Amino acid sequence: MFKPSHESLLIQNAEINRLELPRIQDETELEALKADGSLLEIRSGETLRFDPRLDPSRRFCRPWTLDFVNDVSQAYFNRFHQQIQVNSAVRTVKVQKKLRRHNRNAAPADGDTASSHLAGVTVDLQRRGMSKDQIRWMEHYLFYMKALGLVEPEEERHQWVFHIMVSGLYSDWRETQDIIPVEHPDNEHQNNAHPDSDKPETQVSLGSGTK
Repeated sequence: MFKPSHESLLIQNAEINRLELPRIQDETELEALKADGSLLEIRSGETLRFDPRLDPSRRFCRPWTLDFVNDVSQAYFNRFHQQIQVNSAVRTVKVQKKLRRHNRNAAPADGDTASSHLAGVTVDLQRRGMSKDQIRWMEHYLFYMKALGLVEPEEERHQWVFHIMVSGLYSDWRETQDIIPVEHPDNEHQNNAHPDSDKPETQVSLGSGTK
């Protein structure tokens, strides 16, 4: 549904530029942003786990991206009683250049189509291993968020992840919400409702929020 494209990379970088965020060059800059609270730690728990290969020093993101990760992992756990896995979060330019040498599909480390991981606004959530219902649920969740201009998602097939850039508007938006009415881009859900669900499939509770 969310095919990676040049246009999507431009949208992601336009949001980073709007927020006037730096592309993090190296470990020194990364640690400085952690120290001043510009980057927050993503914590594993009941609803979320990490790919064990992800360096603990890079399990960080912007505060609004952390809000999104906490919300989507809680909603996913409520629906499926399974954890979401974070495969990637913040990266430095140095790390991205190294990645490019081994993965020709990786985004550039600079320019208008640079990887949005470099600004700490993006996470990759593992898609591999999800059932068809779980993938469909994620797509519907992201479809609604994208329609509101709160995320820019891509479904990467080479790495089998949901790559999700979170807009700086997310945290302010979530403070006005407690239920997300997930809009479906098709009618498949009518024939695929979970028999044990005690909530309509068109509503997802946020992890927090007030009206």
